Parts: sequence; C-alpha cells; structure tokens
Amino acid sequence: SSISKTKTVCIFINQLRDKIGVVYGNPETTTGGNALKFYASVRIDIRRVSVIKDGEEQLGTRTRVKVVKNKVAPPFKRAEFDIMFGEGISKIGEIIDLGVDFGVLKKAGSWFSYGDRKIGQGRDSVKELLRSDAALAEEIETKVREAMKSAKE
Repeated sequence: SSISKTKTVCIFINQLRDKIGVVYGNPETTTGGNALKFYASVRIDIRRVSVIKDGEEQLGTRTRVKVVKNKVAPPFKRAEFDIMFGEGISKIGEIIDLGVDFGVLKKAGSWFSYGDRKIGQGRDSVKELLRSDAALAEEIETKVREAMKSAKE
C-alpha cells in the first residue's frame, strides 16, 4: 500500500459504544465494523483515570494506556502517566513513578523517601520539590535510568 511505501503513520481515532444485553465479555465496541480492528497493526485503548487539580483548577489528567493489539511488538502492555495541560506528558511524574517501580524511591503510605531522606508527603509535594530542585531531580533520574538498564540485562 502507499502508506507502507512512504513509511507514513496513519492514526485513526474512534469512539466506544455499549452493546446492549451483553452478559459475558466486554460490552464496549467500536463503531465502523471490523475493518479497522482487522487491518490495524497497533490498537491502543486510552482512558482518563483521574483529573489532576490544584484547588478547583484542572492542571492535567492521569491517563491509562493499554495496548489491545500489536503486530510489531508484544501486545497487552499497560502504562499510566500524567498529561499536564500546556506541557504534555509530565517528565517529573514519570521520574517519580519509575523511581518507585525500580526501587530508587521508596513509598510508605503517602510518604516518599530517597535513601534515608523523606522527600515529601503525597505525589504533588514530591513533584513540586523535584521541580524546584533540578539537581535532585537529575540525580534521581540518573539512578532510575541505571536501574532500568540493569533490569534489562
């Protein structure tokens, strides 16, 4: 096809509809028949998990992504991240999430600690600290990258 010959990415955005009376299986379906489901190389389900607020002001959304179909890589992977309005995917939020996942940051209840030092209560206070202390953010990011590399090996 001309799309593959020109090495072009074609993105289709679709909406979900509910099937009435479904007892078993997923009651959600996409519109437009089965052609997109069949011919797509990658299908991704993107959902807003929650809204990130400061008081009444909405700053962004917590987003969950699930790979439903993937012909070019392992399917059924999941990811969760913050999308901040006017900024995009939050790098500091990713440092915190991956830091906890790879053991660089410790989380006990709502408290986060780095080494022996408690760095904040609640995710928002840790994000604020890392925004204001670029050296600490860079140090944690470096350790997260090292932990990720050693996990791959």
